[in-house]
Amino acid sequence: MRLTIAASVLLGLLIGLAFAVLLWAVADANSATSARRASRTALVEAGTMQQLVSDLETGERGFLITGREEFLRPWQTARAAFPAEARRFTDTATSPGQRRSARQITQDIRALLTDYSIPLVEAARRGDPSASSLATAAEGERRVDALRDRFERYTVTERAKLAAREDAAGTNGRRAVIAAGVGVAASTVLVAAFTLFQHRAVVRPVREAATAAGRLADGDLGVRITPSRVAEIGTLGTSFNTMAASLRDSRRRVLESVEAVHRRTARDLHDGAQQRLVGLMIGLRLAREEISDEESCVAELLDRSIAEAQTAIDELRELASGIYPFVLTSKGLTAAVRDLADRCPVPAAVTGSCERRIPSAVESNAYFIVAEAVTNAVKHARATRIDISLDLDEDLRISVVDDGVGGVGEHAPGHGLTGLADRVAAFGGSLVIESPPGRGTTVLVRIPIPA
Repeated sequence: MRLTIAASVLLGLLIGLAFAVLLWAVADANSATSARRASRTALVEAGTMQQLVSDLETGERGFLITGREEFLRPWQTARAAFPAEARRFTDTATSPGQRRSARQITQDIRALLTDYSIPLVEAARRGDPSASSLATAAEGERRVDALRDRFERYTVTERAKLAAREDAAGTNGRRAVIAAGVGVAASTVLVAAFTLFQHRAVVRPVREAATAAGRLADGDLGVRITPSRVAEIGTLGTSFNTMAASLRDSRRRVLESVEAVHRRTARDLHDGAQQRLVGLMIGLRLAREEISDEESCVAELLDRSIAEAQTAIDELRELASGIYPFVLTSKGLTAAVRDLADRCPVPAAVTGSCERRIPSAVESNAYFIVAEAVTNAVKHARATRIDISLDLDEDLRISVVDDGVGGVGEHAPGHGLTGLADRVAAFGGSLVIESPPGRGTTVLVRIPIPA
């Protein structure tokens, strides 16, 4: 009896200590998560401010080249949005040093507007030839390059902070796992030494937890432990389930962050480099209109340059679509999947549709699930036809069927299906792969839609 009481007291102390460390680690992880969220917000606002500067420069340059007011619209829009965006940019700075940098950047942009850009546009409207001089253009480039350098230093500093916070979050997660493992080990050793009842009440649930941990380590983020009537084991199961849910949410946030970066990169390509190429092509076309047909050599050179500029624009548009399709943002999942099927080298048909828009994170994840399944079918299945089905009710159901060689499993190497399973698991969905040898492959995905 005394041994039992002593063991129970020791067990209680060990469990209490383990879960105290776990709670401390969880609290520390929550703090790190908040700090990471603040850094991501600061980076997003910095990107928005950079886009604003790009719009100012693009609109101003288009107006100076063409003299047409419609090319000045991006400049006018960016100028109107600047005060509010400057406040948001400064308010989201994550440290006093970053806040000082943000204020200096906004002051430089304000100076660019008041001291250079607005007077330059007014001079161009008056027909002042100095507005198009090389010195004026060089001054604008110098100011914009200086702003880009400040933005680069700001984002590099913020990314370094974000990386440090990611490392801290990983350390805290390991502490939480270690604390939970200590609790499990102590419970198993002490309780298993006593009665058959304790064996059945404790060891069996712990074995279930170990199996669940193995499945979790293999990437099954939907695994959960059945609650136990024994208080300590019940608490352990709850903590494990919470940890598994947290890991799934963390993976979802990582995917959302990556796809947000892809979305922003595609938008930057579209609104930045592509717009500059469009401005260049407009300038070339205007120059071509001024060249008479008698000057055939110059005219031919300009025509080739216009064609090369158009090819560059088309290639840049294709690159941006590969990173993150613009049609997904503008028209939704069904239109993006149909566009994917149209561009597929293997005949592909799309049936069903999503009549309503769903959360953007789920929408983009579903699109890349379809894209990855189609890519697998094209690269590995030697398919001659692919059928894609979309069905949206309470859940989003996706089916990708090919008539290829089959014979692949969920973790088959070289088929990219592990990444597919990770995407599905990150959003709490389910994945079923049916691939009998010689009879094609069917990929069935179900993703719950948040209420």
